[in-house]
Order: sequence, then structure tokens, then C-alpha cells
Amino acid sequence: MTQIRVELPEALTKMPVKAFLTQKEGISSTQWKRIKHSGTFRVNGILCNAARTEVRSGDIITFDIVRPSDIEPEDLPLDIRYEDDYLMVVNKPAGQLVHPTTKEAHGTLGNAVLYWYRAHGEHHAYHPVHRLDRNTSGLVLIAKVPQVQYKLTPRRGEGKLFHREYLALIEGELTPPEGLIDAPIARALPSIILRKVSPDGRAARTHYDTVQTDGHLSLVHLVLDTGRTHQIRVHLAHLGHPLLGDDLYGGSLTRIKRQALHAARLRFRHPLTNEMIDVRSPLPSDMEQIVSDFHHPKRQFLLFTRE
Repeated sequence: MTQIRVELPEALTKMPVKAFLTQKEGISSTQWKRIKHSGTFRVNGILCNAARTEVRSGDIITFDIVRPSDIEPEDLPLDIRYEDDYLMVVNKPAGQLVHPTTKEAHGTLGNAVLYWYRAHGEHHAYHPVHRLDRNTSGLVLIAKVPQVQYKLTPRRGEGKLFHREYLALIEGELTPPEGLIDAPIARALPSIILRKVSPDGRAARTHYDTVQTDGHLSLVHLVLDTGRTHQIRVHLAHLGHPLLGDDLYGGSLTRIKRQALHAARLRFRHPLTNEMIDVRSPLPSDMEQIVSDFHHPKRQFLLFTRE
């Protein structure tokens, strides 16, 4: 059951419910038709004809509709780190796509989430709020309903709506051990995949802090001010310290066969309850094993939190 509290601009005392849902909540015309014909639309607990209803600030709208999905549910392992009626945070393993593609329709996080919904009697479509590369592990935020996805997607002029932190294993030792990488990123043409640091690129800022190093390898904590494609991978390779396992940007495959990058923390204000949600994920075993093999680490820092 989807529940929405109505908040109108002070200049308006009432508004048609269709206008409120489409203009203020990001409901599409297709979704509105499903709501209108669902037979479950209520205002303040009273069953209503959605097409003829007007709402006022403070009203509570509820409805329950089944949304079709072209993703096939599959019984796959799913590491849920937070869940409520509106969203979930899942710890994605390395090697798994976030969303099915035409060439790879099975084995993805989307398939696993759809199976979880069906197994627990929930009827939602798949709405990932952000994505991770296939070989990046860690936390992914998933909305259960489209209006929550809409509320968590920044619009022009808005700041970041959720805070993400990463852990990475790199070659060598960063000097200084903490700082800011402020270097614009552009496509590395003619490739459609590769990115590079370029004065013609879009602004990109990455804060870093060395957690532990033995001089040959380092565990680094990172926070992004921007969200460019491959930002962490490109910035660290630009400094001459590529991620372990990231052969696309010059990293060695000797110790690990995927880019050693993990989305370790996700912090955001819940768009409906206003509660601050803070979810963390420890290093996966492949990265943890490398860190445990550090010989006589030269330094070890506590993780910082940059708001």
C-alpha cells in the first residue's frame, strides 16, 4: 500500500488529486491511469473516485496497484541491509549487474529483488535509485514505488539527496595521504566506455583519505562531490595509483580480478518519514584478504565522514 501526505503551496487551498500526483509527486500519466482504475484509492481512509477528488494540505492519500515488470523474478542470494514499506538498501556482490540488459536478462540484482517482492506478497516494480558498475561491490538504494524514486532523484539546483562513501585498494601510496582530487572528466573518444581527465570535461571532485598502507598497496576511503562515470577509477589512475584489478585503467590483476572498489556507506534522509537512514557494509572477503596480508603497515587511520 502506497501512502502519501499532501503538502500544497501556501497559495493553494486545494488541488485536483491528478494534478497533485503528476506535478508534485512525479507520477506519470500511465501510473495515474493505474491508480485511477485500481479501486483502492482513499483519502484519509475513505474510498474515493480518484478522477473527481480534490485534496488539501494534510490529507493522506493511499492506493494499492500492481505494476507490471518485464524483469523475470529469480531466486538469487539477496543481502538486504535495510528495508521498509517504501525502499530497501541491498549489498550487491561484485560481478552482478544492477539491472538486466537485452544481452544479459538473468542473474542481476533486479531479478533477485523482483523474486523477493513476490515471495513476500509485495507487488512492486524495480526502481534502483542509483547504480554501481558490475564489478563494484556494495550498497545500492532501491525504491519500491516510483514516487519515492522521484523524491530521491536530484533536480536542477538541488544538492545531493544521499551521501555515499567508498573503500578502494590502490597500487602504491598517495602523497599527501589525504586530500581532494579536483579534475574534470570527459569521454576518451573514440571509446564509448573509457573516460579520462580533460580540461574539456565535466567538473569532478573526489575526497580521499588513506586508511592503511604498507607502501606498496593502500586501502583508501573516498567521498564524491560529483557522480561522473568511472570517477573514482579515472581520478586514481590519473594520480598514478590505479585500483587493483582495474585493467581498464592500468590496474594490476595479480591480486584480484575485478576493480577493488566497494560502496561501504549510504546515508540519506527518508523522503517520506524524514528519518535519517545510515547503512554500512564491511569490506568483502576478496578485498579484506588483501588488507590482512599487509606487512608492517606504515600507517592506519580511522575512516572520516565528510557531510
